[in-house]
Amino acid sequence: MGIVSRAVRNISRRKMRALLVIIALGFALSIMISIPAGVLANQKAANTVSSNLSNVISQTGASINQTLTQIDCSLAPSFSGFGFTPRNSTSGGGYTLGQYGGGGTSGGSGFTPGQFGGGTVGGYFGGGAFSGGRASPMNETLYSDINSNISGIAAVEPILQASEGNNVTRNLDFNGYSRTITTLDVEYTIEGVPLTSYFVGNYPILPTNITAGSNLQVGVSGDVLLSENNSAYFGAGVGDAVTILGQSFTVVGIYSPSSVSDTQTLYMSLSEAQALTNNTGYITSLTVFAQNSGDVSAVASAISALHPELTVTTAQSRESALSTEESTYTTELANANASDSQTNSTAIEEIVVVVLATSLIVLFVMLYTVKERTKEIGTLKAIGFSNSTVMSQFMLEGVLLSMIAGVVGIAIGSIAAPTIASLLLPSVGAGSRTAGAVVVSGTTRFGGLAVATLTPELVLLGFGVAILLGTLGSLYPAWRAAKIRPAEAMRYE
Repeated sequence: MGIVSRAVRNISRRKMRALLVIIALGFALSIMISIPAGVLANQKAANTVSSNLSNVISQTGASINQTLTQIDCSLAPSFSGFGFTPRNSTSGGGYTLGQYGGGGTSGGSGFTPGQFGGGTVGGYFGGGAFSGGRASPMNETLYSDINSNISGIAAVEPILQASEGNNVTRNLDFNGYSRTITTLDVEYTIEGVPLTSYFVGNYPILPTNITAGSNLQVGVSGDVLLSENNSAYFGAGVGDAVTILGQSFTVVGIYSPSSVSDTQTLYMSLSEAQALTNNTGYITSLTVFAQNSGDVSAVASAISALHPELTVTTAQSRESALSTEESTYTTELANANASDSQTNSTAIEEIVVVVLATSLIVLFVMLYTVKERTKEIGTLKAIGFSNSTVMSQFMLEGVLLSMIAGVVGIAIGSIAAPTIASLLLPSVGAGSRTAGAVVVSGTTRFGGLAVATLTPELVLLGFGVAILLGTLGSLYPAWRAAKIRPAEAMRYE
């Protein structure tokens, strides 16, 4: 009978002990391979955060440089409801604050989300770049005087923006006062822009970083341009149909966002966005383009003087806001890198502990086996077995136990790696976003999913480590078994 057959037989003769040892070693090895999987997932997510952040900062900066003549105008929050209840006057203009959305006759109580202009779409309207909130609806006809009464203007672009999602109610407590507020967990944002030859050909009203398909075309209806986030949300690619507020649209292209505000934004024509939300004639913002960058300040001041209810933002203001965001993100990224370094240090310490524990398990089990089988060893040597044969047999038994435990450990790790990694490395959530994700105003930005998964490389590494530890752990017990003298072994009780 060969040494392999004898090794297998000796293991099978002690089934319960072998099973317990295999389970213990299996769990130890599953931990050993799950920790690197968690570290790799954490590093990958942190790299994604860093890469996305750098791209967004650089792309937004480039976008600002390309739009130095751009001036963004939206209704100030205190003027919510402007233009919905015109006063009797010769010009037909004017307004009564708070007369929209069930508000009172004074105080500007705001508007009912998604109900302006007779619309019935759920969700909030507005929220331009760097606004940090939602814009109020505006009657488009009240602002036709901007282009005609202010010099230095090249074009005025009306925009309708509406966000769709689920309302979330939260209770806020501050200094003994309680208040219930309702916010929107945004799923996607519709942005309607005028698809005319003049605007499309001369102004940056549409995203330019198209990663698949093509951009929206002048005079074509029923098309929509999705962001990469939209594409994932709808599960749709170029040429697919998506249903938006009950109406079907064809995806003509997918773009990579150039700023934080665009990550969930999909584009369509202004007229279709107004019809889709049943709000023809209403917009949420105006983008005014000055004839040259030197006119921007004068034009912005003139707009504010003509329409004091508007919040006017220039490229310089957007650049300042970008710098603030960049500083915030840089700080958060530094914290994420520090967390990542701490995770790596913790992982190394835990792996060392597990390796030592695994080696000791094999060592003590094989030492006990040698002690238990001393008479058997003496018999084998008495009938002519050489020292090398005895040593090889005991080492082979240890390696076989470790190999079986390696298979068990890989099986456990393939199922439980996310859970094991999240328990031992808190910054790696089982299916959650990493600690390295940038969090601003309670919203996670640029986060990657840090989910620990076993790669083929880790599987092979785990199996190789199991064999190595089995060999090293069995080496001394096997050597000790080979050195036992037959006469002494036969007298052993």
